[in-house]
Amino acid sequence: MTDRRHFLAACMAATPALNAAPAASQKKLDRLASNTWPVRMLFKSRQTGRPVSPQVEAMRKKYGEITMLDFPQFTIDTFKGVRHMDLFSGLFGDVTDDSMYAATQMTFGGGTRTMREFDPSLPSARAWLEKLASKCASTGTHVHHISNNAPRDLCEPDAEKRKAGVEVAKKWLDAGKIIGAKSIRVNTGGPRIAPNAVATKDYPRNEEIVILIRNAVESFKELADYGGKTGVKITIENHWGLSANPIHVRIILDEVKHPFCEASPDFCNWEHDYMLYHGLKALAPYTHTTVHAKFWNRWKEVDIARCVRIMEESGFKGKYALEYEDGPWDGVEGSLYLMKEVLAAL
Repeated sequence: MTDRRHFLAACMAATPALNAAPAASQKKLDRLASNTWPVRMLFKSRQTGRPVSPQVEAMRKKYGEITMLDFPQFTIDTFKGVRHMDLFSGLFGDVTDDSMYAATQMTFGGGTRTMREFDPSLPSARAWLEKLASKCASTGTHVHHISNNAPRDLCEPDAEKRKAGVEVAKKWLDAGKIIGAKSIRVNTGGPRIAPNAVATKDYPRNEEIVILIRNAVESFKELADYGGKTGVKITIENHWGLSANPIHVRIILDEVKHPFCEASPDFCNWEHDYMLYHGLKALAPYTHTTVHAKFWNRWKEVDIARCVRIMEESGFKGKYALEYEDGPWDGVEGSLYLMKEVLAAL
């Protein structure tokens, strides 16, 4: 594995070297996808009037300010030879046009507040999606995956909330079809931290988790059927709640048992160190389209090459989306580091 300290020293000494295209065949480059999440600070925001943090200001001064419609060209210019993209749902839409956004209730820290979120079913939003599809066609880029945070209630005990969440997910599957996405992540919803077992007279039981998993299975069955009609797969990432545990994800996927429902694991979104490789190995056989190749300094060490080997040995033929989370570099530099590591491991 590349010594990150030496890599960082080289970056500091010669930042332009980060922009050099890695020596790799186009076949390998076709296995990669750029990712909007690491560079989200560059995107224009609807929250005008708020002070910009020094970190955001520095990023924008260095790389410029962009919108999602600029990202295809940004991908071409920044990640030489990469033509596939993983797009975060929270960055969709024209931030100057409120008609693309609908009010939605979100819970933060135990409190609920109303936010405005991109609604793919609105006429102006659909027109914007068509514009994004046109931009991709003109630049020769492709939307591979949507990392979607919009539906949040797919395992909710409240039947009406769950039904509404399924409908939101269907709108995003329709959006995925418009822009040519192969897959969309949908969160399982429910408690952000999955409930634990409780002590009983004989042995621990977890009745609450059974209800949540059962509801998730029903929701994902309906979405897999709908995804089959749109041609867009629905995926589950290790991303809060039920999905933080790879066995929960496998149970849901085994119960749904549909070619349009699969895993899209992240190298680092785990609850403890042993999951970094064992959790990934558990989900690798269920993963065919998308994986998030991530570096995150939350962990003392993340062996990117080992993670790639786990995926390749499972028969994975899909894309590695370069999702740098946090560490010694900015979002662009971190993504380029991941690009270098993944290419070396392929």
